[in-house]
Amino acid sequence: MPHVQVSIGGRFFEVACQAGEESYLQSAAAILDEEASVLVEQIGRMPESRMLLMAGLMLADKTAGAGDNSAALNARIAELEAEVAALKAREPQTVTVEVPTLPEGLEGALAALAEKAEKLAEEVEEKATA
Repeated sequence: MPHVQVSIGGRFFEVACQAGEESYLQSAAAILDEEASVLVEQIGRMPESRMLLMAGLMLADKTAGAGDNSAALNARIAELEAEVAALKAREPQTVTVEVPTLPEGLEGALAALAEKAEKLAEEVEEKATA
């Protein structure tokens, strides 16, 4: 069984763990060390058992807060999923859109006007360059 040396609150501890779990143990110890270091900075040196107890309580408080937040988020997810299901269950509404059509012959008349405008523009250009 492997042994890992971890540092918590400036103190070193030798901890045994299952093979392959060394990195998990070091990660968990780093989290506990973070809390213990805050205590040591605020209060100063204290007995090892008290430091570990206080750091553990601080982590437990954070975990409880995270659990409450998780429950609230799960409730909101359930609400949104119900809303999505209700929207999917609704029958689509038929929307009628009227598209205006051009009167018969208008397209030809506009083309003839455009042709006349082009001829006039050409005449103006010729007179301007002459």
